[in-house]
Amino acid sequence: MSIFDDEPVKRAKAHEIGQDLSLLSVGELKERIGTLKAEIERIQGAIDEKDETKSAAEALFRRS
Repeated sequence: MSIFDDEPVKRAKAHEIGQDLSLLSVGELKERIGTLKAEIERIQGAIDEKDETKSAAEALFRRS
């Protein structure tokens, strides 16, 4: 048993912008596209929520 067994394992990133794609298979590339599309949807959802909050706040202050 090594004294280094308790160190956390560094996991590879799912995708890194600008990464060399030539070593990836078609399946891996498609998987990354799916991951990135899901992330775009998640980010768009956050933007939509913030826009709704902003609109509600603006409407509230316009009434005064």
